[in-house]
Amino acid sequence: MNRARHLRRVAVLAATVAAVSGVALGVPADAHGDHAREGLTAAQRRVIVEATSRFSDVEVAIAAGYRPTEECAALPGTGAMGFHYVNPVLVADGRVDPTTPDVLLFAPGRDGRLKLVGVEYLVVDADQDLATDGDRPTLMGHAFDGPMPGHEPGMPVHYDLHAWVYQRNPAGELAPWNPAVRCPAP
Repeated sequence: MNRARHLRRVAVLAATVAAVSGVALGVPADAHGDHAREGLTAAQRRVIVEATSRFSDVEVAIAAGYRPTEECAALPGTGAMGFHYVNPVLVADGRVDPTTPDVLLFAPGRDGRLKLVGVEYLVVDADQDLATDGDRPTLMGHAFDGPMPGHEPGMPVHYDLHAWVYQRNPAGELAPWNPAVRCPAP
């Protein structure tokens, strides 16, 4: 794939991830792994929290290049992810670095103000083939979910991994949906 086409694909990915709404459309149930029994070690969690705690202020996240979504992602009966703040530069680089998540997850607190609840790592699938996973990324030994189709038209096949390091997730620290996260009523 030539560089211009790759950059266009990444731009579409960043735009569509930022626009992801209510339900993860087109994602088969088995695309997300079973992370209910998995979790980060205290040392792994500390690395992520120390690198991202400054983003508890949503304005700091925006200043660092994270772009907000307009809708809070929720899956009725399963949980929510909250608002995705996507950093298109980090998505485009294709790297997995625990200190620089591609996406920050915010949800309304009791006072209505947005609070940082978790982070997400996202990598575009190199061959765009849902049947292969030879390029499945890992984060500190934890395999990403996927490959999964894009959630919106034009969004490429990708892998992702959520880490609920700021709000406990009863479904598992690395599960995609968090039943403890609530989206505001539409």
